[in-house]
Amino acid sequence: MSNEKKSTPIIGRGEAMRALRGLIATVANANASVLISGESGTGKELVARALHDESDRAGGRFVPVNCAAIPRELVEAELFGHRKGAFTGAVTDRVGRFELAHGGTLFLDEIGDLPLDIQVKLLRVLQERSVDPVGSTKSVDIDVRVVSASHRDLEAEVKAGRFREDLYYRLNVLPLRTPGLRERSEDIPELVMHHAQRLSTKGRNAIRFSPDMMLALKSYQWPGNVRELINLIDRFTALFPGQEIGLRTVPAAMLPKGLAALRDELFGKIASSNVMELFPEVPDEVDMTHAVLESEDDTSVQDIIMLAQGLDELPAEGVSLKQRLADIERNYIAQALDMSDGNVSKTAKLLSLQRTTLIEKINKYDLRAA
Repeated sequence: MSNEKKSTPIIGRGEAMRALRGLIATVANANASVLISGESGTGKELVARALHDESDRAGGRFVPVNCAAIPRELVEAELFGHRKGAFTGAVTDRVGRFELAHGGTLFLDEIGDLPLDIQVKLLRVLQERSVDPVGSTKSVDIDVRVVSASHRDLEAEVKAGRFREDLYYRLNVLPLRTPGLRERSEDIPELVMHHAQRLSTKGRNAIRFSPDMMLALKSYQWPGNVRELINLIDRFTALFPGQEIGLRTVPAAMLPKGLAALRDELFGKIASSNVMELFPEVPDEVDMTHAVLESEDDTSVQDIIMLAQGLDELPAEGVSLKQRLADIERNYIAQALDMSDGNVSKTAKLLSLQRTTLIEKINKYDLRAA
């Protein structure tokens, strides 16, 4: 039986995700058990699906089971099945998840939450390659590859006596780890673009993020990892459909506390640097790169440019500095106009510019003002 659901692509071009994709490709066709470790929200099920889809078992079923979500008294019947009359409420035979995954892959998520008595039975299933449905006198042979995952430190659980050591080694033949989002901040722009397009409201463009907000997203620690990022994009899509999200666009109440604090810190840093006064307009024939390098405080100037553009370092291919600075200037004028409801005098005060200079820039960038 073929899979009904194919896995979402694993997004990210950074070193950590390239290494993970390479490891998945290497071990996909092995029948040995795989144990995926990593924090909650890092995409462990996504990795398990990728392992299945790239294996020669892709024609079979991928059966996910959240071990933490099954009531303790039903775990055995859920995993191994039961026969009619085996217990109160068993009005028909039920095929367990192991049998459903025959010829395919069984994904046991949060396996660290399994009760110890079920761990013993699971170990036997992995050794014997057969299951005993509850209430049955006959074993059922199975051909299943088991991929398990946990956000817990299972080695520590073993030492604490909450997880069987023999089962741990049986599951951990091929270990994989999903990195936290804070370990792969270089992948955030690609993740944002992908999920913004996926979650965009029908008939509207996807939301966009200004360079300053992107810098805040890349600097945030993301305790909820990719799941938290997706939820935030979903929230922004509902609140600001089709719009560009800037540092001042989102009320603090609509941001995680840590991100709201970081946003305020970064905005203060950029605003206090007074980017536009540091770079007054110069004739086209003047080399702007030389003007920057000859400034008294070229280190702070470069820091401001990187902050405003959300860059960690200068790209190897270089940048058009003049165009970058123009983009920064236009972006801040547009934001200030929005904040001032198009009032030129208020906008000029926000940006510490002369009113006549601001009007020239509004005309230059074809911006609208009241």
